[in-house]
Amino acid sequence: MSFYINVILPLPLENQFTYAVEPEEAEFLRPGMRVAVPFGKTKIYTGIVAKIHQDSPQVYEAKPIEQILDELPVVTMFQLEFWQWISKYYMCATGEVLKAALPGAFLLESETLIQLSGEKDISEEILTDQEYLIYEALQRQSSLKIHEVIQLLDKKTVLPVINSMVAKNIVVINQEIFEQYKPKLIRYVRLNKKFDAEKEMHSLLDELSRAPKQRDVILSLFQIQAQNKKPIQIKELSSASGASAAIIKSLIAKNVLEEYHLKTDRVKFEIGETDQSLILNEWQQAAFEEVNSGFANKEICLLHGVTSSGKTEIYIKLIEQVIAQGKQVLYLLPEIALTSQLVERLQSFFGEQVLVYHSKYSVNERMEVYKHVLSGDTKAKIILGARSSIFLPFQDLGLIVVDEEHETTFKQFDPAPRYNARDASIVLANMHKANVVMGSATPSLESYFNATHNKYKLISLNRRFGNVQLPDIEIVDIKEKYKKKRMTGHFSDRLLEEIKITLEEGEQVILFQNRRGYSPILECLTCGHSPQCPNCDVSLTYHNNSNQLRCHYCGYHIAMQKKCMACDSLEITTKGFGTEQIETELKALLPEARIGRMDLDTTRGKHGHQKIISAFEQESIDVLVGTQMLSKGLDFRKVRLVGIMNADNLLNFPDFRAHERSFQLMLQVAGRAGRTKARGKVLVQTYNPHHQIVKQVSENNYFEMYKEQLEERYQYKYPPYYKLIKFTLKSRDYSKTNEAADWLAQGLSTIFKQHVLGPEFPPVARIRNEYYKNILLKIPPNQSLGKTKQYINKVLGSFRSVGVWRSVRVIINVDPY
Repeated sequence: MSFYINVILPLPLENQFTYAVEPEEAEFLRPGMRVAVPFGKTKIYTGIVAKIHQDSPQVYEAKPIEQILDELPVVTMFQLEFWQWISKYYMCATGEVLKAALPGAFLLESETLIQLSGEKDISEEILTDQEYLIYEALQRQSSLKIHEVIQLLDKKTVLPVINSMVAKNIVVINQEIFEQYKPKLIRYVRLNKKFDAEKEMHSLLDELSRAPKQRDVILSLFQIQAQNKKPIQIKELSSASGASAAIIKSLIAKNVLEEYHLKTDRVKFEIGETDQSLILNEWQQAAFEEVNSGFANKEICLLHGVTSSGKTEIYIKLIEQVIAQGKQVLYLLPEIALTSQLVERLQSFFGEQVLVYHSKYSVNERMEVYKHVLSGDTKAKIILGARSSIFLPFQDLGLIVVDEEHETTFKQFDPAPRYNARDASIVLANMHKANVVMGSATPSLESYFNATHNKYKLISLNRRFGNVQLPDIEIVDIKEKYKKKRMTGHFSDRLLEEIKITLEEGEQVILFQNRRGYSPILECLTCGHSPQCPNCDVSLTYHNNSNQLRCHYCGYHIAMQKKCMACDSLEITTKGFGTEQIETELKALLPEARIGRMDLDTTRGKHGHQKIISAFEQESIDVLVGTQMLSKGLDFRKVRLVGIMNADNLLNFPDFRAHERSFQLMLQVAGRAGRTKARGKVLVQTYNPHHQIVKQVSENNYFEMYKEQLEERYQYKYPPYYKLIKFTLKSRDYSKTNEAADWLAQGLSTIFKQHVLGPEFPPVARIRNEYYKNILLKIPPNQSLGKTKQYINKVLGSFRSVGVWRSVRVIINVDPY
């Protein structure tokens, strides 16, 4: 009787592949285990077993598997079901979901190794020139990898040569699988047991009297042991005794000391005293009880609380309840920058039960968190993470908290799966029969629409914690200020005056400008030329720190030009401004102030966010200039003034959500001001002070913005009324991209008629020498989503069968914005 398994491979392929297994293997295997399987001519991949069955494949002969890599499943049945939903809803391959869901260390890499077969009598006459080169190289080294053979022969197609040598029994091919994850081992030392007796100890110290440094090491070892009974690290012993590593090494060589290793976690946090006393005020208590009554009716709760109303305290109380039942909690955050502040707050309540998971951690660190969650141990009761943490192998999920649920960073744009963690978390919670609470001061239109149409339960919290007043928002008309010559650089006299007053009173300032770099455009005053990126359709941004012109899309950079590249004129000037220019101007205007900057350029390292946030909290920075990273739920106690440098950048963006996003961003940044006692102040600089969004921000009027935007969405058929699917076609050939987009739009229009918009070029139509073209499909509320996707797959099937368009990639993005 033959047994087979379906395997999910980490490749963008629609189907699962079937492999043959022995009856004993079939009995041992479980869905969710990893297996190494051959795929293609020479490659071996790690796949996940999806199903064990007895149906042989009809089209091809099932290959046997190479080996089983696990004793127990590393992927749970919940995860497999969740992956299936994501691949179906977001129209991508399950293999792409697998690649996003598992830490890279789980997906072993294969390298094809070529070795001599060990045949003694090989006559060199039967070898071709290329085979002889390989044979000669193998005489000098035990094995060669495929890429080394490619370099050796200086040609890409080396498989025929290798296959011919295998046929002649000269070489054998082995697959070597590299396990990437290695537990972190710490080196410890202890005294050899034979010196435990007092007599042996005295004779040892006498013997070492001629080597005083070695004797000091032994005495330091006794001293550390007397203070605590923990194992002693080599590093610790070295610093305590002042001895070099070489001295300790020589004691190990003499068998005086023994070296041993212990496994340790890579992700550790300094945990202070835990404090369990958290008292909610009456408004928080009322909201907390409302959430609980919503949970009793299995409802999803949307907590709409103004900035600094104490939403985090309510989450902590809810988490306490869930942990008391022995269940796990997922706390989703939109931004890595937020985790460092929240880790401290959560750990002050829950101690070591909190783990953090996001992309700035190394593969091995993520692997450790994954294993803790899989085993369901006490270290993994609360997972704090960015969007990718929805893929963790939860054992018993009781609650998902989606903080700042309106944030666009919950949406994954590239690569596939292009999922939205907020929406996917609702499906995940449903699978685990868990509760969901979403919170925001400026909820997304969709969530608020669902809450007002009885899909979610709406809970409002409209008082700030400690009854602090909401900040006073003042609009500054910079058009008027420029006319009256009251601008210094990009600062109005009003903003400068407020900054000076705030700093004199020992308070802090945040300045928001949603563009990094020094200046987005360099322009020649003589001929009007501005340097463009050769690979993308964008102008190069000037970065003052590195004195370079950089492309923010592909990373291309050149040195700052001293003269125009087109007409050699020396009259060149910069236009527009970014965070770097604000920082430079401020240093000139306020030389005494300590100024920090927080944007993508300053937070590249693993702890980049943490360092800047800590410095600001510890008041070693007076003014913090930054991009939207600053707007996300950070809690700074001493910020009294927030300046929005230019509100128009946000409002004039070519996107149907531009007004909603501008309102959210401005109100969120404003919410960083005056969070403790004194009322904060927010200054919004704009050329258009009468714009309805600017007015609504100044009045803190969310409901007015919601009503107005909803009316527009209804009129122009956008979410939450209509669903959207965006198709992006890209290739290196301009005319092919155009023709393929026209054909696809035509194919979709035959059934979806006027609901197909485009094809059209996006604002940046060429990136990394690839041309982009977009088609947007609107799906009316009464149209079946499943049937729509079936028809799309049919059209795409026909599209892919046209050979001319093989090189054109189609990217499908469901709910793209």
